[in-house]
Amino acid sequence: MDCRHIQFRDCKFSIDLHQLQHLFQITAFWAKSRNLEDLSTAVMNSDPVITVWDKDQLIGCARATSDGVYRATIWDVVIHPDYQGLGLGRKLVETLIAHPKMNRVERIYLMTTYQQEFYRRIGFETNGSTTMVLHGSDHGVLITSQSIPESVESLA
Repeated sequence: MDCRHIQFRDCKFSIDLHQLQHLFQITAFWAKSRNLEDLSTAVMNSDPVITVWDKDQLIGCARATSDGVYRATIWDVVIHPDYQGLGLGRKLVETLIAHPKMNRVERIYLMTTYQQEFYRRIGFETNGSTTMVLHGSDHGVLITSQSIPESVESLA
C-alpha cells in the first residue's frame, strides 16, 4: 500500500469523535463500549494527541498524559486493521514520544495486554515493579469537600 498521502496530525480539536469511536470499536477490545462524551473528556484531558489520517478518514490515534519532565503515560494506541503492518503504529508512537511535551520526560509508561513485542521493538522494557492499580468505581473512597484539606480545597 502506498502511504505517501497518510498524514500525522497534532490537533485534538479537529478529531471527529464518531470516527474515533468507530476506530475503537473495530480495533480495541478494551475500548469497544466507550461513549462519545467520555471519549471527548479523555481526548481533551490528554496532551499530546496524535492522529493518523488517510485523506478524511481517521485511521490511527494515540494520546498521552504527562507532567512534561518526570513521568508520562501513553494511552489508546490504535491503527485501523486495514493499515496495520505498514509501520504506521511505530511511527505513531515515535511521533508521540518526540512531541515537545514528551521528549524530555524521564520515564514513559504504557499498559498493553498483547502487544509487548511491538513496544519492545520501539525501545520499551517490561517493568514488573509498577503493577498496582486502583479501579475508579471499586475503591470505595468518597471524596467530599469535608475530606479535602483546606489548603488543597482553596486550589479548586
